[in-house]
Amino acid sequence: MQSICKVLRSPAIDPKCFLKKPACITQPRPRIQQSVRSFYSRRQDLGQPPQWSSKSVTASALVFIASAAVVSCSIAQSVHAESPPVRDSKIQPSLFRLEEVRKHGRDAEEKWIIKGNKVYNITDWIPGHPGGEVILRAVGGPVDQYWNIFTIHKKQEVYDILDTFYIGDVDPQDLVDGRVPVEQLADPFKNDPKRDERLIVHSARPFNAETPGEGLNSFITPDDLFYVRQHMWVPEVYKDSHRLVVELADGEEKEYSLRDLKERFKEYNITATLQCSGNRRKHMTDESRSTNGLQWEGGAISNAEWTGVRLRDVLKDAGFRTDDLPSEVKHVQFEGAEAYGASIPIEKAVDQLGDVLLAYKMNGKPLAPDHGYPLRLLAPGNVAARSVKWITRVRLSDEESPSQWQRRDYKCFGPNIGSAQADWDSAPAIQETPVQSAITSLRDVTPHSVEDSKLLQVYGLEEDSIAVEGYSYAGGGRRIIRVDVSSDDGRTWHQAELLPDESKGAKAWAWKRWRWVLPRQQAGRCFVVKAVDEAYNTQAGEYEPNYNFRGNLTSSWHRVGYRAKPL
Repeated sequence: MQSICKVLRSPAIDPKCFLKKPACITQPRPRIQQSVRSFYSRRQDLGQPPQWSSKSVTASALVFIASAAVVSCSIAQSVHAESPPVRDSKIQPSLFRLEEVRKHGRDAEEKWIIKGNKVYNITDWIPGHPGGEVILRAVGGPVDQYWNIFTIHKKQEVYDILDTFYIGDVDPQDLVDGRVPVEQLADPFKNDPKRDERLIVHSARPFNAETPGEGLNSFITPDDLFYVRQHMWVPEVYKDSHRLVVELADGEEKEYSLRDLKERFKEYNITATLQCSGNRRKHMTDESRSTNGLQWEGGAISNAEWTGVRLRDVLKDAGFRTDDLPSEVKHVQFEGAEAYGASIPIEKAVDQLGDVLLAYKMNGKPLAPDHGYPLRLLAPGNVAARSVKWITRVRLSDEESPSQWQRRDYKCFGPNIGSAQADWDSAPAIQETPVQSAITSLRDVTPHSVEDSKLLQVYGLEEDSIAVEGYSYAGGGRRIIRVDVSSDDGRTWHQAELLPDESKGAKAWAWKRWRWVLPRQQAGRCFVVKAVDEAYNTQAGEYEPNYNFRGNLTSSWHRVGYRAKPL
């Protein structure tokens, strides 16, 4: 907590204002901003990050930090007279019935929460809460179920901060076996949509599932089979009340409704593939070493046609010079309704050929709840983590998003670096993705089948054969120019057929499907695929040289074993 103690000593903060309203906090200095950010940069759990403004640390956030510092520094030095007194264990705590706590919910002037069996008045904490207003979901009841999701809270310094807002205990009359009854715990996932049973589920809460093989074998992925990546619950948002706020670098804001976007800007259709940075992570785990994260196979990737308006056009309407970029703007930050945050470089955001959209349709229909209804960002060619769903705010900044998912995740380190040695500040956030390919179907075909015989005729074959299909993709809009396939674990190679499609967009944002059909007698026991993009980037043969403990950007040769079946 040393860095926070330094914040207390800074002349930019009047010590009289601790735990009071932020009016007495003067203009923060860069040194203070760095101290505040460094305090949060130590956290490695995948919980909710701080949401500091790009230009300054808000006054209310400094109140939050100041209150934390009072608690932390009280061990070594005297505490200001206005800081909360240390509780005397001999004094009987105030008792509150659950009904009383419920009265202090989202709409109440004072907002209370329960942690364990203790009650806290966090009214003064909310303006500076690093996770923003997501905390309002918990007020008026227990917070435990949310802390189980945002495990970043489970730190002693966070407990110390919370302790400063303690006001009493839950009345024992309302406890069952010494605990708050389960029925009193709000379920943040209760409004999650129903999902297709064919999805391959990796976690239920939050919901994460990959596209099954049948969804990977078509150019456009059906909506109900499009892979789902959630960091939290699906928020309740409505198209008529949903608003997008664009915040310029000087703090000026302009608000847009969904209707504004549809009526005032030209509409575009873009065919684009979204791929999780952890796609094929399990392959790295199996072929190299253990990795941290959901163990995706090859289905954390899908392709769709997206409809929306260009972010570039909206930024220009809001007053930003898209054709003469000011030097102070380097990034565009995005915030979602469920508190997720990310950013992309300003050059990508305003590129006339970048096709960055504020999308409201997917495959010709309104976005599904799992995919950002009613509005999401689409940053084609970039890792899907940058395409923020349920987008509520766009902010121009000289810094990338302070979000946990921008600063402390979705990065890669050398194969010799473990989680304890990782210097997160030194590694750039993943944006464009490397060249990728995978086998999605490997099946025997025979001339004795009417359907199979038609396929064999296309390739001039009349004997029992094997049909191999899959996808290939390169980030940054780079076109796939070749797919090499092997049936003997890479000893000999052939070129697969690149299947025709009708992609839309300024660049090659969509995956390229491919097929190879060969006589069965020529097949070995291991099929391999690798792709080459227009810059002649290709895939590594082995996994260990590209190993990283998070298993991000796994893109080595995809191998699938084969054993001939009797025909």
